[in-house]
Formats: sequence, C-alpha cells, structure tokens
Amino acid sequence: MKETNHMNSNEIHIRDPFVLVHDGVYYLYGTRADNVWGVMDGFDCYTSRDLNEWEGPFEVFHKPAGLDADRAYWAPECYEHDGMYYLIATLGRPDGRKGVHVLRATDPLGPFEYVAQLTDPGQSCIDGTIYADQDGKNWLVYSHSLEDVPEGDMDAVPLSDDLASTTGDPVTLFKASDAPWSAPVPFAKPEFGIDGPAYFSDGPFLHRLSDGRLAMLWSSWSASGGYAVGQAVSESGKVTGPWTQYAEPVLTHGGHGMLFTGFDGRTRYALHAPNDPGQERPAFLPVEESDGVLVVG
Repeated sequence: MKETNHMNSNEIHIRDPFVLVHDGVYYLYGTRADNVWGVMDGFDCYTSRDLNEWEGPFEVFHKPAGLDADRAYWAPECYEHDGMYYLIATLGRPDGRKGVHVLRATDPLGPFEYVAQLTDPGQSCIDGTIYADQDGKNWLVYSHSLEDVPEGDMDAVPLSDDLASTTGDPVTLFKASDAPWSAPVPFAKPEFGIDGPAYFSDGPFLHRLSDGRLAMLWSSWSASGGYAVGQAVSESGKVTGPWTQYAEPVLTHGGHGMLFTGFDGRTRYALHAPNDPGQERPAFLPVEESDGVLVVG
C-alpha cells in the first residue's frame, strides 16, 4: 500500500459510503462530494484497521478514453466474488441519463476496469446494490429514478453468476410514495422539470433478519423535511416481496447507507451525515435487531 495522506473520518468528504471488510482492513468507497453535481471522472478508496484513522484517497477507477460517462460517478459498492472484486456504481452520460454499471479488478484497490451497464440504457437508474438470496441467486436492487417514474420506484433484476449481465426482466419492489414517512421533493420542478408531486428512492441495502424475513434500509425525502432513511420488510423473505413500509423513518438528516459487520463482531450502518453540501462525512452507527426490526444508532 503506497504512502498517502493520514486522516480521521471527519476529514473525509464523501457521500454514499460503502465499507468492504477484507483481510484485516476496512476499505471505504464513496462518491466524491466536492463535485458531486458536476463533471466527474473516477472513484476513490480509503483504508483503515480501526474505522478511526484512515489512509487515502487511493484512486481505484479513472474514466478511460471512449467511455461515454462524464458525470454522476456515484455510490460505488465493492463486492468480493469468486476471487475478483466488483464495483457496482452509477455513471451519468452527457445527456444527464444515469445507469448502474459494473467494474472489475483483482484487488480491492484496483485498478478497476469497465465491464458493462446493468440497467436499461433507455431508463435513468441509480444506486445499485447486490443481494444474494437464499437460493444463491444474485440480484441487483436499484432505484428507477424520479425523472422516469415520479412515484420513485425501487426495482430489482436477477444477475448472471459473473455479475456482468442480467438474466431476466426487472421487477418493481415498491414505490417511495408507498412509505408514510416519504414526501414529495420540493425541488421537482426547478431541478427535474417535473410538474406535480415527485418522490425519490435511493441507497437501498438488504439484510436478512433473524426470523427469516428480509429488511431493506433505503433513503428518500422525509415528510419532516430533508434526507432520511426508512425501513421496509419483505414478509416472504424474498427479494420480490411483497414489501411492507414502516410508518416512521429510521433516522433523519443523513442517508444512503449500508450495513457491515466489523472485526469486533458489531454490526454498523455506514451513511453520510449531514446531507448539507460541503458538510457530508461518513458515519458508522451501531445497529441492533429489536422486535423484528433494525434499530440504528
């Protein structure tokens, strides 16, 4: 590992944090927050052995010549699979349309090479996450963005064994508008040109509960105002649901998180908080299961 900057979590300015726990090291990936809404060209990683002191950033992917994506390099999630490392990430085209793509490397610090787009190029989709179901089938769960679907769909599609392609048609799991705590975004007209109410879904992450049901933590705009995290549960235990939304958000003033188990055996929820531009930092909150639901913080 090459010498680079040393810092604590409060000095890391990223959105959409994702932690890979591997071989005694925490690998932290995320969206470069400094130019999140502008031109973008790559992804970084930070490393730590204690979640407090970090080294980085290490650039793990840089836009290759010929790749038609120059914005919205968002939400990289890194998975080890069959001895390789896969980065599932959002990339945006010059026309503003976004999609979920897969990158691949032999090391968690890359360099990652571009493989393929996993979502329909004719749709605008963001925030892909991978979940292996009880039969060992891998699913890509992602947000079908409000530009296409003002209700804010959360969709899923089965993946091939090598994670490089889809093997079926997408299914809609639920809509952001289904959640009692979710509210229309106040910036639908000025930012997206949408007349009428528009909801968004983003940042999904799935977790098997002790009773076999399947929980999902996901983010949207909250009725109390601002970015928030809610919880949905699939009573059948299947990715395809049906999904039930809890009435109140799990937490507010931050979002787009994921769950990981640390070397100390404790489960944590990694998210960025607050959501205010320039202030986003990774946070690692303790998580417990209580009365069949996940309790964060």
